[in-house]
Amino acid sequence: MGNKGAKGDKTPSTPKQEKGKASTPKGKTNESKNTPAQNSASSTPTKTAVPKAETTVAAKKTGGDNLPPKATADGKIEVGDLVPMDEMGPTWKDKDLYAKDGNKVNKDDFDIVSLIGKGSFGKVFLVRKKNGSDTGAVYAMKVLRKEAIFARKQVAHTKAEKTILAKIQQPFIIRLHWAFQTEQKLYMILDYINGGELFFHLKNEGRFPEERVRLYAAEIASALSHLHSLDIVYRDLKPENILLNNDGHIVITDFGLSKQINPTEGTQTFCGTPEYLAPEVLRGEGHGTPVDWWSLGTLMYEMLTGLPPFYSQNINIMYQKILSGELRFPTYVSPDAQSILEGLLTRDPEKRLGSKDKQASDVMSHPFFKSINWTKLNNKEIEPSFKPKVKNEACLDNIDKVFTSEKAIDSVVEDSQIGDAVNGGHFDNFTFVGNSMMSGQ
Repeated sequence: MGNKGAKGDKTPSTPKQEKGKASTPKGKTNESKNTPAQNSASSTPTKTAVPKAETTVAAKKTGGDNLPPKATADGKIEVGDLVPMDEMGPTWKDKDLYAKDGNKVNKDDFDIVSLIGKGSFGKVFLVRKKNGSDTGAVYAMKVLRKEAIFARKQVAHTKAEKTILAKIQQPFIIRLHWAFQTEQKLYMILDYINGGELFFHLKNEGRFPEERVRLYAAEIASALSHLHSLDIVYRDLKPENILLNNDGHIVITDFGLSKQINPTEGTQTFCGTPEYLAPEVLRGEGHGTPVDWWSLGTLMYEMLTGLPPFYSQNINIMYQKILSGELRFPTYVSPDAQSILEGLLTRDPEKRLGSKDKQASDVMSHPFFKSINWTKLNNKEIEPSFKPKVKNEACLDNIDKVFTSEKAIDSVVEDSQIGDAVNGGHFDNFTFVGNSMMSGQ
């Protein structure tokens, strides 16, 4: 287990800022989140040493070829209602709480150790189990305020995140152990991944060697292939959502924008993080799983060079670059790396690398991955070249001190109106206990 493993809500914010410019630390506007510098690509702006566009866009496209909502004066994206009220369901009556030993579990079964992430919907804490066969084990506890979820029409996405995580067991995807609720809050107990998020390390190092990028990209591709085989589109791949465990393997977290789709119909929702949005999302054409391969290409380019390929501090210029800008490479990017990036960053989703089949055979068979044994990869038998410095399972050294320095309190919500929102504010079918926890594994 390791570092947060959880995150949270999606709040619009600005794109990455220029290195050296003052900025407030990234406050994980998602429920949680979270190294000698090397020069970034000379063909792109200098990478920030401070938090980047942690913001996620969340709005319903209204059609046509118009660009997405413009940034406001403070750099935020104006968003509309993401989920209509009638999608929130008529009843919210799931009150039962469970644990692997058959006893009820609630927030009082965990000691809060530290704050490790914070967003507009709530917080993420490092916690330690107080009882049961796993007494003393550490987890990430993601706490979401129902009032904020109802107000922002995010009920469907919140329930989808729990539902998707409950059905997935994959080596490079965060594991959900429990989900329960009180009258005012939702709780998800996940693995604590203690190696920090990819953004934390990329910010400190500037860019990564190609061999390191190859392993990270292969592990991400394995996870995406598994999700797509279940007709799940992830839609928020970025360095902030990739964690490193103590052995240096990646763990994908934050499924708040994920969705199970009909593969023949796709989905229309305009959502994601500005730097990583695929062209078809910006064009409002509807989208499916190929958007994740575009985001992987963007992430790989950023890991290799220090910035996303079409980055601009002006969000609208960045959108135009994503739609029609030329893809350029620094001279140190190898031919095989350039080739796979060109394939992943193909603007036509039907021709994009990864769209051939759900198993992503064209991605995995690409020459860039010729040294990867996929069976060994999925068994975590390929040793990472970089391992985070971790003292113990509860180590906080790789978590931004802007969180860990704050007093860790699961505060009481006062004067809540959620009781009047939807039949008492209970989330139908939210409670969950992982099979591994029930079997005592």
